[in-house]
Amino acid sequence: MTEARDDAKSIGALLQDQAKKRPERAALCAPGRQPLTYAALWREIEQLRRAFSAGGLTARSRVAVSLSNGPEAACATIATASNAACVPINPVYRVSEVTDILVRSSVQAVVISYDDNGPVREVAAALSLRIVEITPQPVAPAGSLGIVLPRSARDSDAPFDRSPEDIAFVMHTSGSTGTPKTVPLTHANATLAAQHIARSIDLTEDDCCINVLPLFHTHGLIGAVLSSLLAGARVVCHSAFDPEAFFGSARDFNATWYTAVPTVHQAIVASEALYRSLAPGHRFRVVRSTSSALAPQLCAELEALTQAPVVEAYGMTEAMQIASNPLHGLRKPGSVGPRAAAEIAVVDSAGNVQPAGVSGEIVVRGPTVMSAYEANPEGNAQSFVNGWFRTADQGRIDPDGYVFITGRLKEIINRGGEKIAPREIDEALLAHPAVAEAVAFAVPHPTLGEDVAAAVVLRQDCACDESALRAFVLKRLASYKVPAMITVVSDIPKESTGKVNRASLSARLAPQLRREHSTPCTSVERSTAAMFRELLGCPEVGLRDNFFALGGDSLVAIRLLARVNARHGIELGIPQLFANPTVETFASAIETEIASLETMHRELVTRIAQMTDEEVNRLLAEQEQQATRSMH
Repeated sequence: MTEARDDAKSIGALLQDQAKKRPERAALCAPGRQPLTYAALWREIEQLRRAFSAGGLTARSRVAVSLSNGPEAACATIATASNAACVPINPVYRVSEVTDILVRSSVQAVVISYDDNGPVREVAAALSLRIVEITPQPVAPAGSLGIVLPRSARDSDAPFDRSPEDIAFVMHTSGSTGTPKTVPLTHANATLAAQHIARSIDLTEDDCCINVLPLFHTHGLIGAVLSSLLAGARVVCHSAFDPEAFFGSARDFNATWYTAVPTVHQAIVASEALYRSLAPGHRFRVVRSTSSALAPQLCAELEALTQAPVVEAYGMTEAMQIASNPLHGLRKPGSVGPRAAAEIAVVDSAGNVQPAGVSGEIVVRGPTVMSAYEANPEGNAQSFVNGWFRTADQGRIDPDGYVFITGRLKEIINRGGEKIAPREIDEALLAHPAVAEAVAFAVPHPTLGEDVAAAVVLRQDCACDESALRAFVLKRLASYKVPAMITVVSDIPKESTGKVNRASLSARLAPQLRREHSTPCTSVERSTAAMFRELLGCPEVGLRDNFFALGGDSLVAIRLLARVNARHGIELGIPQLFANPTVETFASAIETEIASLETMHRELVTRIAQMTDEEVNRLLAEQEQQATRSMH
């Protein structure tokens, strides 16, 4: 087991120190709201402890947090970890995914918004877990949780005893086989990693970070939020990446840095004109990049735009920051830099450490590395060798100590920084009554690095098209896990051993993945194809061309949906695009929405025609009151 260093402290102890040292300094910020100070952040931590105590929870309890990204999610996640073992959950997970995490992590309570009636509340009620509700208040400082305590809890001042060896976060990842793995991170793991990140980019209390990353991954949680808070700096919390909001915050908060995945960096570079118009003269002090490989060309373009050094780092859930290019000194293109807080080496298949320049598997050990997966002896036996943790990434270390990653030994699909286990997609497809075989695999993507594709073999005498299969999977998995392309084949290529080699499927199934060109016919199809062409920079787009296969990602998808909704006066969202990614199917979804609105309009007109003057006036008054409430 990894021993905590003598200078390690718990998250709560370090934040209490910050509250005493700089009580009135801003900690959490959000556009259009007053900041939450370090003193106020500590009060929120104490208030949540009292709520936990009143509910019979202790410092050793497991508490899940499922909140949409923003200042409240940041405050609740950090406050929960300060008082118990925090289990962050992606708020878009479906019932089966939530159930798996809550049961596997032995969760005893969940923290959710008072108006969240989704899968987490449903599963928590079914499992008889305690539910702690927060009540976000738009007029209160950013991050205020609005917890209402029962009378019995108001006088509870006994602090929870949290040591550096206690578990702070219980994260979830997937191994190379797709088997889910539970990663317990101690306070020492998390705080030492966050402090190392802060030191690596010279964070001080004068810095301000813009966070657009989800807080159920360590990149946003440890790399952006906790590193800033432990340095006494500010964090501007956004719900997601939106260029206009991002650049507005850069200007309004005089942001000095941000950290993101390459997909976000690419969107920022593509929005250069907007940046210069919204934040003229602004410059970042440093930009950090991790979670997937940063192309050298993109790195150069980003540095030119932000006028700041771009520091590429390498990390993973089990070890957090493993390596990082230096802020001051040589940053080698294509390298993730020298070792970070832990030791790093390259080993051969027998676990022998290799000399500089020799390729092999990257391994790591030290105070930021988890001690073991929970309840997974097989996974631990495979993942640890001679005291080293195996990353399953292939690479080399040059004579200067710089790490170069040359490939992945895993089958995990890295979709723009989101790690997806293909087996999970296989199982979702196989649940369809028409599917006999299914295999998911990675395909190259110009902006995400990799996207998800799948091949299926249908049962005899069964018929099912790509759109129906995608809609089926969308009901079972988070939208980013749904394959952009599903091809129906008569047989899935296999090796001589009878096993499927996922790594080779993209090339072997290339002919089936290509779509036969067909010209759009209707006006909606033509306008949709035109938007695809303009936003994706494609010279020609056919009826069956796939938005994601052409290079689309979630950031471009938001721009597409904004244009479509403005043009047609409708309200389609990301799930509809994931379910209908071709010109043909998305145009059909648009036409269906238009027809539905027209039907509603006709019914409303008919209803109004049959109403008395008094009823019409009452209806108009109700609509006016509703609009007023929405504005406030």
